[in-house]
This record gives sequence, C-alpha cells and structure tokens, in this order.
Amino acid sequence: MNGNSAQKIVPVLLSGGTGSRLWPLSRELYPKQFLPLCSDRTMLQDTALRVSAQSGSQAAAGAAAEAVFAAPLVICNQEHRFLAAEQLRQSRCTPRGIVLEPAGRNTAAACALAALAVAADDPDALLLILPADHEIRDAEAFRRAVGIAARAAQAGRLVTFGIAPTRPETGYGYIRRGHSMDEADGAYNVAAFVEKPSLEVAERYLAEGTYAWNSGMFLFPASRLLAEMERHAPAVLAACREALEQGSKDLDFFRLDAAAFAKAPSISIDYAVMERTDRAAVVPCEIGWTDVGAWSALWDVGKKDGEGNVIVGDVLLEGARDCYVRSENHLTAVVGVENAVVVVVDDAVLVADRSQAQDVKRIVDRLKAEGRSESVSHRRVHRPWGSYQSLHTGDRFQVKSLTIAPGSRLSLQKHHHRAEHWVVVNGTALVTRGEEQVMVYENQSIYIPIGTVHRLENPGKVPLTIIEVQSGSYLGEDDIVRLEDVYGRN
Repeated sequence: MNGNSAQKIVPVLLSGGTGSRLWPLSRELYPKQFLPLCSDRTMLQDTALRVSAQSGSQAAAGAAAEAVFAAPLVICNQEHRFLAAEQLRQSRCTPRGIVLEPAGRNTAAACALAALAVAADDPDALLLILPADHEIRDAEAFRRAVGIAARAAQAGRLVTFGIAPTRPETGYGYIRRGHSMDEADGAYNVAAFVEKPSLEVAERYLAEGTYAWNSGMFLFPASRLLAEMERHAPAVLAACREALEQGSKDLDFFRLDAAAFAKAPSISIDYAVMERTDRAAVVPCEIGWTDVGAWSALWDVGKKDGEGNVIVGDVLLEGARDCYVRSENHLTAVVGVENAVVVVVDDAVLVADRSQAQDVKRIVDRLKAEGRSESVSHRRVHRPWGSYQSLHTGDRFQVKSLTIAPGSRLSLQKHHHRAEHWVVVNGTALVTRGEEQVMVYENQSIYIPIGTVHRLENPGKVPLTIIEVQSGSYLGEDDIVRLEDVYGRN
C-alpha cells in the first residue's frame, strides 16, 4: 500500500454504501456508486476523475498551489472489489490501493483506515475524504474549495465542506460557521453542528445565512486525525489498526482482518470526531453539490422538459408533469400523473410519489425480510470475468446467457448436481473438459457431464457470448467446487 508521498493530497474514495433508496436500479451487489446516474460515467468514475492528477494540477488557480492530488485510496465492500477495480481501470485511474471492508462500519472506521494506511508512508499527507455517490457540477469551484481547505488543514485543522443551502432542506445536517480563520482566507471555525431540522427551523437557517449543509466531505492531516481519534474514538482506531496489521494482500487488493474489523463501533466520523474536536473548520462553498440519496435528487439535477419531467430511456409521456421516469430496457408510457417517480428495470417496476422517494428503503427492507433476490442482485450478475443473466428457469433446468471478456477465464471447477450444455453464439471459447482442451466456435456446442472438471475461457479479442443450459437436481450457485481461480475465490 505504498504511495507517492511527494504529493500532498490523497483522495480517499468511500465506496461502501448500498444505495437502497435508489432501488430497483441500485442493488446490494451492484449499488448506486457503480451506476451511470448523472452522466455517461458511473458515480465512482466521476468521483475519481474529479480528483485525477490532471485536474489536481490545475486546482484552485490563484487560491492554493498545494491542491495537487495523489493517486486515490479506495475503500469498498469486499463483494464489490472487482467492480471497483474494473471501473477505475476503464477510467485510466491507477489507485494507491483498494482496501476491502468485510462488513460496513460507517465513515469513522473508513477514515481511520485511510489515515493509518497513508500515515505509515507520510504522516503529513492530507486526506480528502469523498463519498463516491455525490454529484458535483462545478469542478472548478470544487478545486478552489479544496485549495482553501488544504491551507486550513496544513494549519492543523479538521476541515469539512459546507454547501451553501438553496432551500430549507430537512434531510441534511447543518453546520453553523463561527469566526473566520486567520491562516486560511475562506475557512471558518465551526460554531456548531446541527441535526436535521424541522421545516420551520430550516427556513430560519436559510434566512440567517450563517448555516451550511453538511456535505460529508472532509480534508484532514493524517497525523492530526489519528491524534483526534485517539482522544475521541479510541475503540474505532484500535480495531482498525488491528484489522490492518492482521490483514493481507490479495491480488491488487488489501483484505482487512474480519474479526478485528468487526470490533469497530459503527459510527460516523461526524459523531466520532467532528462534533467533539476543538479543531473543526468549515469551508463554505457553492459547487453544484447533490447527495444522490434518492430518486428525487436525480429529478433535482436532471434536465427537464417543458412540463418539468426528467426522462431517461425509452419513455413516452402524455399529460405528465414534474415526474422522473427512467426505463432501462422497456418502452414505458406514463399518462396524466404529477410528481411521480417511475423506474422500470428487467425484474422490477417502482412507482412512487416524488415527495416520498426516501421511503423506497422500506420496500427494500421488506424484500430482505422476505428473502427475495430483487434486493440483492439484478438478473444480470457481474463477475470479474464478465457477467451472466438468467433467461429462463424451469423444473430441473435453467438457461443463462454468459458474456466473457477478452482474455478472461472462469475458475477451474466442477458441479455435484448439474450438467451443462454450452452453445457459442459469438466469439470463440477455449473449453477445458476433464483432461482435454477443446476450441468451440460460433454455432457449435459442447456438453459438460455432472462431476466433470471444466473451465471456460475467452482466448479472443472480442467478447465471448454463450448460452448455457443447466440440468440437474440442484442448480444453485453454491454448487461450485473451485479447484483453481485466478481471482482468488477458491
């Protein structure tokens, strides 16, 4: 986990959430930060590019020459490791490291992990904590704010970014700023952190002009954050230190020790440190920021038609007003409704009043309680070698479509309860079946009997697509005995 200590600011991309309020598009195994919600790139990619070396070299022109970005450190759920790595690769972003959390422990633990990892190489480095699910439309203003925050952090302060409120929002926490800092023009001492207010109180905050939304983005000196966590959140710090010390390298990832990390209290960095320290500072800024926490937020930032509708995909509207309608694969027609959210994907449809978009999480909770797969994954399931999609399931058989990326291979494996028939519909497959290796071309097929050791790989330069017909007494994904796996899953 060594990095370039010559550069001052290490972006830390927090990519551990599940985005349940953006169901049915966001799922547990494919959450919102890996989706292209606000641009053609995913939210993780947009966040990484926002703090790329190229953007950092121009940071805060006239404000702070120190706002130069190092390679980012990514902290994500271990189930999302290949998604994160592949999306960063597509963006030509080489991270400092990807730390895998075996379970979610909120932002205090994530910040502690980042500070410990980076301080081992450079205690004076500055950490820029960025959730990977925020939309920032004014990149230049963002870089200027980072430049101001960097000066405050170099003076030993723990800096948060306060968003200038545009409405009396009751869904965000607020920060009341105090006196300006002598060391950093544009930064202020924090007078108070305020919980999510009532509408009446939020209207007063907006009128007073000294309050800002708490963005959840921070800039800390690594050594100072560790000192403050030792004072205010020692249990979090101790668990994270042990999890790193007992952790291990796994391919391009770093796996935390699960038992040690489980000891960390699940608490936000706001509660653990920022509300307790006497070193908190805030940089008020107007950067076009949105916390993409619900479908209503995507309506807020989306391009609207003459009737106030935001549409994505194959959508027809008639007499609709102020709606957000998104269709991933189907023609979707909406007639005579107002203030609605309509989201259509392969296996689910959501219809909600836009004012109640936060309550989508209740549907996800019910799906989980009923053990339904729609809360966990889409029909198309992503794997490090590509993806598969279930096309049809019947009594003792299942039909899937598999797409294998060029140069990729599945594990060497066998099944105790099912046989498989593979038909190549695009590309060329190299199949290991027992002791033999067979090339299978388009419109050709091959049969894998129950219990036979086998592997499927794509030796070509184009994606390989096959139709897989499984037959047998049990067809679950847990009937896989991996004998060898380049992705370390056996």
